[in-house]
Amino acid sequence: MPPESLQDLSGYLDACATSPPTEGVVRVMAAAQSSAWANPSSLHGFGLRASELLERSRGRLAELLGASQHDLIFCSGASEAIHLALLGQAGMAPPGRLVISPVEHPATIAAAETLLRQGWEVAKVPVDHCGVIDLVTLHELLEPPTRLVSLIWGQSEVGTLQPLETVSRLCRSAGIPLHIDAVQVVGHRLVSADALGVDLLSCTAHKLGGPRGIGLLLRRRGVGLLPLIGGAQEGGLRGGTEAVVLAAGFVQALEEAHERLRSFSGLDPLAALRDPLLARLLELPGVSLSGPAPEDREGRLPHHSRLPHHISLVVTTASGVPLPGRELVRGLWRQGLAVSSGSACSAIVSPASRGGGSAVLRALGYPESHCASGLRISLGPWLCPADLERVPGALEQARRDLETSAPGH
Repeated sequence: MPPESLQDLSGYLDACATSPPTEGVVRVMAAAQSSAWANPSSLHGFGLRASELLERSRGRLAELLGASQHDLIFCSGASEAIHLALLGQAGMAPPGRLVISPVEHPATIAAAETLLRQGWEVAKVPVDHCGVIDLVTLHELLEPPTRLVSLIWGQSEVGTLQPLETVSRLCRSAGIPLHIDAVQVVGHRLVSADALGVDLLSCTAHKLGGPRGIGLLLRRRGVGLLPLIGGAQEGGLRGGTEAVVLAAGFVQALEEAHERLRSFSGLDPLAALRDPLLARLLELPGVSLSGPAPEDREGRLPHHSRLPHHISLVVTTASGVPLPGRELVRGLWRQGLAVSSGSACSAIVSPASRGGGSAVLRALGYPESHCASGLRISLGPWLCPADLERVPGALEQARRDLETSAPGH
């Protein structure tokens, strides 16, 4: 049965969709709301207090992400940040070619479609069966008329981490600006935008225990952008009264995430929670892993790497008949477990796309019959090993319940 109280997080396994705000975040935001509620553009004392907190938050976030305070632009979330990165950069030059992958977040796909309507060409770098881009093809595409590359660093549906250091080096050598969607990575590894050599980086607060409604775009000094929303705020690049309280919550969430990472020598401890659960799930009939396998205990993996808190599965009957992931999600919720059948955003791209299967699994080469059978489990620091003990049994129960009504049973 579902939990009696939605405050019980022991069955919440959907961190990649959103994470519950931590107690520290709620406390910091409450203090900010009571002391810095004014408009930070106002010149009186109330406004100056809000402005001071906003700029302190900007400075600390930039420091934590290895960038300059002057290079951080607050947005309403990562979707807006991605649009500002792609459309804002594209507006600085005549139409050319945008290079993306077929496993991008729906926000990137939407921005690319806008550029298509503006006369741009969009090329997609193919991925292998684990979701890793073909670096040879990418290198070939870094020729005119390419003007911009945008890639998702950590794929939310199948957990793939792209070889960002290599991608960044290739783009720098070709003189092509690179935007990285780091939404699923920030908070799960220590990130330095300057060290990575990327030109634009987008992320959001609510994936790491911060509030919804705020994200940011980091841009390397000298990278031009045209604003999407006019106004004087954010250096003229993003109009609208800034969300001071949300910015304070973002800082607290990232501080807590970095403290956790540093306590484990920069490695996310959620991997140690994830790996035993994954091993037990893969023992179940009809359950297979999608995306890359996790790194071994020494962190060695020759070609692929995976988000440390992420499990993605394709589920069939014992005889191999694919089962609908959305129905598995409902079946698991009846047992008190909150999981996903893929990216939360992709489920609401358009009514026509619902039930049509995962474009990500399709790009990985899965047969059409299996593209609606994905299941995603993503973990957060509120969980402990005891919380995960019931997960394999619950999945097996949900699978069997569906198997009895599946065609070919």
